[in-house]
Amino acid sequence: MKAVVITKFGGPEVLSVEEAPTPQPGPGQALVRVHATALNRADLLQRQGKYPAPKGVVQNIPGLEFAGEIAGLGAGATYWEKGDRVFGLTPGGAHAEYVIVEEGRLAAIPSGMDWVTAAAIPEVFITAYDAMISQANLRPGERVLIHAVGSGVGIAAVQIARAFGGIPYGTSRTPDKIDRAKQFGLEAGVVVDPKLSQMEEFTKRATGGEGFNVILDLAGGPYVAASIKALAQKGRIMLIATMAGNEITLQLGQVLGKRAHLIGTILRARPVEEIAELMRAFSEHVVPLFGAGKLRPSTDKTFPISSIQEAHRYQESNQSFGKIVLTL
Repeated sequence: MKAVVITKFGGPEVLSVEEAPTPQPGPGQALVRVHATALNRADLLQRQGKYPAPKGVVQNIPGLEFAGEIAGLGAGATYWEKGDRVFGLTPGGAHAEYVIVEEGRLAAIPSGMDWVTAAAIPEVFITAYDAMISQANLRPGERVLIHAVGSGVGIAAVQIARAFGGIPYGTSRTPDKIDRAKQFGLEAGVVVDPKLSQMEEFTKRATGGEGFNVILDLAGGPYVAASIKALAQKGRIMLIATMAGNEITLQLGQVLGKRAHLIGTILRARPVEEIAELMRAFSEHVVPLFGAGKLRPSTDKTFPISSIQEAHRYQESNQSFGKIVLTL
């Protein structure tokens, strides 16, 4: 099979499309013929040597999400049948013509949806649903602040918030991403500088001084302290990524005084049993919303797998709005 291979750690030039052995499904696993897969920040970090795949997962073929059809089943795998159209999550190896995953990592693609659209769903919409609904317990009428709202997860979170009765607000480093996010249901947004000096006034204006009930932090670093200040009493902050830095300084008095909840979350390293439970909930509560037109993936650009280096360079440029999808 053809696969994207990380030949050594470094820039996009270390990526190569090569022939690799087609994996074979083990007990409880499915072999999926991948038709489209999407790019994530984790893939860039893995290429740089900063975010290795979990133990036991192929280390030199990146890729966390995919859309395709069941091509084979391992012993004891009975939920899916050959030819079923599925999308799903994997700890690695999805940037290839074939990937093997446990059955519980898969969900059925809505009828009539094309491969590219389906590939833009799993990582961002499952992350947003899990963080806001499953863990932060967003309730109707609550205000949500989404940092990096123009990212793939950010746009998914705006839509998930609306679908479950929340009111989404967002931050971005560029005004055009705020404007484009409004097309997906963003109530209002603010363009922030590196010091986040606009946050305090925006919070007062957007919430009447009450603060945000839920904050999705896709940046980390200085955003965490700014989020504490913007948080409502008993508010919940979901820490999802650290693109703005790993280290933070907090005033613990603010955390205590607001009875704040700081919750860290990650999908890639979770046990398969937890992923399977999440996928069942996602299939029941979220997937039908795509067919009903209440949710729509945002695809910025599509690249053939042969242009993987160009796709990585575009992701690193921070110009994208929504997902970057690779086709095979």
